[in-house]
Amino acid sequence: MTDRVAPSPKEEDFSAHRIGAFADAVLAIAITLLVIEIKRPEGEQLASPHALAEFLWHEKASFVAFVLAFFLLWSVWRRHHILIDEVDRLDRATAAAHAPLLLFAAFLPFPTAIFGHAPDNKLAACLFAATAAALFGCEGVVKEFAWRRAILRPGVDPLKIRVSANASASVTFVFALTAGLVWVTPWIWYAWFFVPLAAAFGGNLLERVRPDVSTRVRERRAGHQPV
Repeated sequence: MTDRVAPSPKEEDFSAHRIGAFADAVLAIAITLLVIEIKRPEGEQLASPHALAEFLWHEKASFVAFVLAFFLLWSVWRRHHILIDEVDRLDRATAAAHAPLLLFAAFLPFPTAIFGHAPDNKLAACLFAATAAALFGCEGVVKEFAWRRAILRPGVDPLKIRVSANASASVTFVFALTAGLVWVTPWIWYAWFFVPLAAAFGGNLLERVRPDVSTRVRERRAGHQPV
């Protein structure tokens, strides 16, 4: 376990759990809005099992988009929940970094609905991928700020948070790349289902090419550099 010289608490610091509760509320509402955008069967579409089956098959892309966006938001919530449990106090910069994160989380139901209704539309797929890239990019910034500036709970290894930030950066890269490649082939969005692999392996891979992280932590342990 890695120790570090923690920054001193300040009056303007924010309670991590207060921010965590607010983030929980925003993400819960965003997840709820995803299902509201799915079209409901009406009239003749409910007249028989066959008509209903045809309707459901016609709307299959909406269900795929819903499931995909649901797990994206759920993964953001899960990792943020872990982060909040590791942090005691947040400085102003780390707290402010939550604003764009929650902004794109709240916005995600909109491109999800568009993509679900027009999965073959390259602009629809690009909009979804760009929003997801922005969402995970902001998540990575929050973690980056947290490991550098937040007051962590005793025993929490800051490098663990940094690796998680690297994982978010890897997911951001995948979505940003597909946002461009979608103009070459509209079927590139299938790669989004492999994003968990980028998160699982990308964090450690990026850590290997950023040796300055371990150097800074050693300096902090020795008290040579303030956090």
